[in-house]
Amino acid sequence: MIRRMATQEHPIPPFPAGFLWGVSTSAHQIEGAADERERSVWDAFTAEPGRVKDGSTADVACDHYHRYREDVSLLAGLGVDAYRFSISWPRVRTDKGLDFYDRLVDELVAAGVRPVPTLFHWDLPESLQEEGGWLNRDTASRFAEYVSVVADRLGDRVKKWITINEPAEHTLFGHALGAHAPGKQLMFDALPAAHHQLLGHGLAVQALRAAGATDIGIANSHGPTWPASQDQPDLEAADFYDLLLNRLFADPVLLGEYPSGLGDLMPGDVAADLKVISEPLDFYGVNYYAPTRVGAPQGEDIEFGGLTIPAELPFSVQEIEGVPVTDFGWPVVPEGLTELLTAFHERYGDRLPPVVITENGCSYDGLDDRNRIAYLDGHIRALHKAVEAGVDVRGYFVWSLMDNFEWAEGYAQRFGLVHVDFDTRARTPKASYDWYRDLLRAQR
Repeated sequence: MIRRMATQEHPIPPFPAGFLWGVSTSAHQIEGAADERERSVWDAFTAEPGRVKDGSTADVACDHYHRYREDVSLLAGLGVDAYRFSISWPRVRTDKGLDFYDRLVDELVAAGVRPVPTLFHWDLPESLQEEGGWLNRDTASRFAEYVSVVADRLGDRVKKWITINEPAEHTLFGHALGAHAPGKQLMFDALPAAHHQLLGHGLAVQALRAAGATDIGIANSHGPTWPASQDQPDLEAADFYDLLLNRLFADPVLLGEYPSGLGDLMPGDVAADLKVISEPLDFYGVNYYAPTRVGAPQGEDIEFGGLTIPAELPFSVQEIEGVPVTDFGWPVVPEGLTELLTAFHERYGDRLPPVVITENGCSYDGLDDRNRIAYLDGHIRALHKAVEAGVDVRGYFVWSLMDNFEWAEGYAQRFGLVHVDFDTRARTPKASYDWYRDLLRAQR
């Protein structure tokens, strides 16, 4: 059952001057116009019966490709400083693919909204997947070549760049468990996909630097791991989960090393690759949604958050009791964001660049989405507590501007500040849109 949350009556405290307020989207989830780009791994995945819960595809999605001017007008009305979107690698590989992003960036700049593109958000060209995808080391080099092309075209107007979005989820859901594209069920044999994405990130940083970029980061998903109990098996399982989902993707980028033992499982000259992976960043993007309660394996498959957690994994994911949940069933724990950021501040010290929350949001239905307002209110307050505790946080992006194609969930989950009618593609701002607009006005 979904319990209603309440916002606090006193105003959210002011954030530091220059703090960047924004919203996020991704290309495959909103653009549509599938016939005007190459086929991606997600096109292949959604074509397989049973892969997407409602049987839908992103062929049209929100039709942002044709309605981007309307969407930029929504951004301007919202009053955000910045818009985080992703660039479709399959679209860029067509003759006129970059023309769309030229038009979008021009429209954003004219509206006074800073463009913040993510260069890979899970939609790998299917032709590269046929050559091995992220399991193939060459994909990292191909990614850097694509990044150079994009930076050469857009770098005169784009100043803030994000290389890769959530390599942890793309590895786990797409390559280990088979719940996302490309649908591989490799379990721990998926680790090369993690390494090659991280290598691709480092090579992309080098390509962006060569193009003159001075504001570069990555968007990694992180959350606190809470042991189910203080019993040793639960503590060990939680430590292992935290290693796989947090430190495996943060340590190489921030420290230039894998957690003990994991480097031995990676392909290639790992020591040389780590020097590339740990290229200095200007900011570190964090996507935060919730903590995870983890215990010892329970000897059977577990259904959790739309995923099947196989029994053979050395941990189990368990419900966090006594907290509200979203329409997706995800726990609502704002204080987890404070805990996460202060823990990163302590763990990485001066190796942690300024932090930007590159995603934070929730799925709720309805135009009068008061639960979303309460969710955002609580998380922004939790973020402010992290700032007060000494964490250098420079920005916050809500996920998402509009309802969209939510991957394997299809159109069932609605994360947007703007409602989208998927029959007509009509946009309608929700109550949370008005609330966020008013917050940004108060913060200035």
